[in-house]
Amino acid sequence: MKQKATWWVYLLRCGDGSLYTGVTTDPLRRERQHNAGTGAKYTRARRPVELVYREVCPDQSAALKREWAIKQLPRSKKLLLIGEEKNQKERP
Repeated sequence: MKQKATWWVYLLRCGDGSLYTGVTTDPLRRERQHNAGTGAKYTRARRPVELVYREVCPDQSAALKREWAIKQLPRSKKLLLIGEEKNQKERP
């Protein structure tokens, strides 16, 4: 019997300070892929990246919905989500 995959939503802090949100079944593997330049196009020019947040979801659909919701948040709310103060200036 095949084991059901665990889906995660994750946030990376890029080398330029920006935040990237994605979904995966293995956050640590995905972080390595981003740092190797084989992740998302967005992160290729913003390396190195650091995994700063991950949240488990019940399935892929829930992970994709949560990813979309996080992407809609302003930077200040994302910083609160990852446990950082919002003392940094918000970008447009």
